[in-house]
Amino acid sequence: MRRITVVGASLAGYRAAQTLRREGFDGELVVVGGEPERPYDRPPLSKRFLAGQVELADISLERGGEDLRIDWRLGTMATAFDAVSRRVTLASGEVVESDGVILACGARPRSLPGDPLAGVHVLRAAGDSAALRGDLLAGPRRLVVIGAGFIGAEVAATARGMGLEVTIVETLDLPLARVLPPALGQVCADLHRDHGVDLRLGVGVSRLRADGSGRVAALELADGSSIEADVVLVGIGVVPNTEWLQGSGLTIDDGVVCDETTLAAPGVVAAGDVARWTNPRFGESARVEHWDNAVAMGQHAARRLLAGDGPGEPYAPVPYFWSDQYDRKFQLVGRVAAGDTIEVVDGSVEERRFVALIGRGERLVGAFALNRPPAIPRWSQRIADGLGWADALELATTEG
Repeated sequence: MRRITVVGASLAGYRAAQTLRREGFDGELVVVGGEPERPYDRPPLSKRFLAGQVELADISLERGGEDLRIDWRLGTMATAFDAVSRRVTLASGEVVESDGVILACGARPRSLPGDPLAGVHVLRAAGDSAALRGDLLAGPRRLVVIGAGFIGAEVAATARGMGLEVTIVETLDLPLARVLPPALGQVCADLHRDHGVDLRLGVGVSRLRADGSGRVAALELADGSSIEADVVLVGIGVVPNTEWLQGSGLTIDDGVVCDETTLAAPGVVAAGDVARWTNPRFGESARVEHWDNAVAMGQHAARRLLAGDGPGEPYAPVPYFWSDQYDRKFQLVGRVAAGDTIEVVDGSVEERRFVALIGRGERLVGAFALNRPPAIPRWSQRIADGLGWADALELATTEG
């Protein structure tokens, strides 16, 4: 290949570009990114960067002086793609022709319907975080977080650490309900209540109410109650950035659909939040929206592209999620569901320091740790090895 284009200059795209060079690709390497900034790490945006403890230079992904010889196209969006010719059209009108393309164009936050109000934020990019920080530090503020997923829960924890009043509104019955079984979601709810967060669970937002200057002043909830707020974070999930790929010849279905090796079309692979593939380890098609997957899938997709017409290796990770909230680290490996069996095998739920195994039928399908980081790698490997549920419990007893 003489030229490879990576669409997306965040974590998955940058790791893909890095892997291409480390695996010996010596041709032209173009990286397209909608943001003007060079690649940076996003998890601190809801934590240390939001709190003003680090700046953008501190979270750069370009460290160690490695020269990847990238031809950057930053601050411009890709607007069209042809999978047969592998031509990427940019908003500037430039057309980039390539022998191979890596689609790592990520996702964007969902927003509320209606006209935007001052004081209402989403959080995805450094500019979003800086704007939210400015509002939070502008004087006495009452923050309402809509959505208790990872972003919402982390921002709530950070804001409490900054001394702000915080309310979380969530339509589901528990925080992180789309990721954690109910018993573990309850632990998250209790943690936030312990730190003074007002949790409004099982209720939606009917509308936002503005003051006379066009700034948000309150939220009206579906149960008829209202909450005063002068800063709001909307954290209700993301939408994969696929609109520009309509008519490209690719299969689009809540993401770019790939085979189990990350191949979307000849000479085209996808990675990160935008990629939907069937994980052969779990036999299900999914997108995985987290840091660890962006790294691993970006690396795998780059190697798959370099393999050319060969069959390629399946991408079969054990998904890993983590979240820092207050002084606690949440870690989860595997693919879990609401009806799974939960068994605490180490530590104490009451002390907020424990390991729980998660089973489905006769299988070990997951493990969750709260402030027990060393436990997760070994349980991840055991899930990968196909350890049965009964054997997992016996092994945990022996180790405990």
